[in-house]
Amino acid sequence: RSPACCLSTKAGSRSVLAALVSKVKRLNGRYERFLERTFPRFYVLYATFTKGIQALFLEAKEIRKIKSKMSRQSLSVQQLPYREMERLRQVRRGARGAFRQFRRDVIKAIPIGVIAIPPFANFLVIVLMYFFPRQLLIRYFWTPNQQVEFLDAYDAIRRDVYPDVVESLALAARSLPEPQLQKRLQELCAEVQRGSQPCVAELYAVRSLFSGSPLALNKLQVSHVKALSQVLFLTPHLPAFFLRHRLRSHVLEIRHLDRAMLRLGLSQLSEEELKAACYLRGLNSTHLGMSECRAWLEQWLRLSCKLQ
Repeated sequence: RSPACCLSTKAGSRSVLAALVSKVKRLNGRYERFLERTFPRFYVLYATFTKGIQALFLEAKEIRKIKSKMSRQSLSVQQLPYREMERLRQVRRGARGAFRQFRRDVIKAIPIGVIAIPPFANFLVIVLMYFFPRQLLIRYFWTPNQQVEFLDAYDAIRRDVYPDVVESLALAARSLPEPQLQKRLQELCAEVQRGSQPCVAELYAVRSLFSGSPLALNKLQVSHVKALSQVLFLTPHLPAFFLRHRLRSHVLEIRHLDRAMLRLGLSQLSEEELKAACYLRGLNSTHLGMSECRAWLEQWLRLSCKLQ
């Protein structure tokens, strides 16, 4: 076959493919308009599903790009800018944990993707999204209202553990060797149990108590470590050694994020980033505004970035 003939065949194939893609887009557009008119609530779920698929692939691409940069420049996670470090941050520590969580998300999404392959089968996916959103779907496929609802639900679980953490702290304080600081820490615990919030200076004044027994992480009672793990959404159902190791790693990860955030500056963070940062550090930010989140994070960083 002559080169001209081959070129002509390729051009014809591209033309057919373009026509086919154009036709699919038109059919999909009609389908979406039909859903929007006839089933407005289901259309919201459908749109969420479509955006979720796009977000999932974009995140995969972004993570691959960050990992390539780390390999090329021999960077550790702690050397990354805040947004890249936060992108890698998931439930477990560092980049490896982020990829485990990302893989778990992808694996969980595979059945939904398979169901959605046949033409118009994503209608079935919408039904699943409607009835079993938290059980079957990953965060990419939650509607904005569901995100708020589920974050509130998870925070309620975390909030239930806070009294146990403070009570464990008060009990451990009885064994402290320095009478004045012991008394001050017990007073702070009592204030918190009454609903007050200590200022940064008061907390900073007792920092030395957490360097040795009984409040150093490797000296805490197992019940105390379990409660702290639940506050950070880590499973408490592990041997004490693994609990302490995971808790230390998670706290150090937040510490690295704090310093990267300070370098970037809170004024550079979007509302979504501010809320996510507050939520990770223990504050339910789903119903707070930017100014409230920024004010709380300023206090957090004032304390966090002074500590060793």
